[in-house]
Amino acid sequence: MHLHGAVVAITGAGSGIGRALALACQSRGARVSICDLDEVGLAETQSLLGAGIHAQVVDVSDRVQMRAYAAAVAELFGVVNVIINNAGVTYSGPITDVEYDDFEWLMGINFWGVVYGTKEFLPYLIESGNGHIVNLSSLFGLVSVPTQAAYNSAKFAVRGFTESVRQDLIVAGLPVAVTCVHPGGVKTGIARNGRSTQGQDHQANSRRFEEDLARLTPDQAAQIIVKAIERDKPRVLVGIDAHILHNLAKFIGARYQGLYAKVVSRSN
Repeated sequence: MHLHGAVVAITGAGSGIGRALALACQSRGARVSICDLDEVGLAETQSLLGAGIHAQVVDVSDRVQMRAYAAAVAELFGVVNVIINNAGVTYSGPITDVEYDDFEWLMGINFWGVVYGTKEFLPYLIESGNGHIVNLSSLFGLVSVPTQAAYNSAKFAVRGFTESVRQDLIVAGLPVAVTCVHPGGVKTGIARNGRSTQGQDHQANSRRFEEDLARLTPDQAAQIIVKAIERDKPRVLVGIDAHILHNLAKFIGARYQGLYAKVVSRSN
């Protein structure tokens, strides 16, 4: 995949990794389309990118809006080469306190948003003759941790969905590559802007994540992801923490669950 001249659509581009990906793709000569539900953030990203890009307010959990977005990108540019399904939110808390509405809210964005982005853009990617689907899962799509039942569910689902889609396209001989991305801690506002169950100190937890666990900047993460796209890598782990925790879980097997639970218990 050569990004120079390619048309790249990115969801959740109003901030964080999505914004950094838009800038990184543009720096490689890509023609960029961005979407987000956050109008202010989207406008800020658009101003950073400058003239010649397409921006649209979109709720990725709405299938009709995603269909309209894909059609708008294809009509404007005449082709779509890459869809990066990046939009995501967080919801933290023990399963005993998780509300169904919040669980469904998260799944609508983190899982269904990826499904809609993949399905609605796929015909245009096939038509391009050189397409690429990039779906952002997470380190938490490789290992599970306490208080993240909803987030883990969505990110594991994204991983399974993406890997199956890749195999389907290989079997069908279609000209679309697929990459599943698993970022570790990245300094974005996702934790701060997410939701928590009652009884959780959301501000303290967010601050702990941003100060102690988030090691990479969005720009650093974006560079790793863009290189993976260019190399057609099926899976990319972003950050040393993603590599360490993934390999630890592989080494000790299911015992990692008890180990992680003890670590979290001691930190509370």
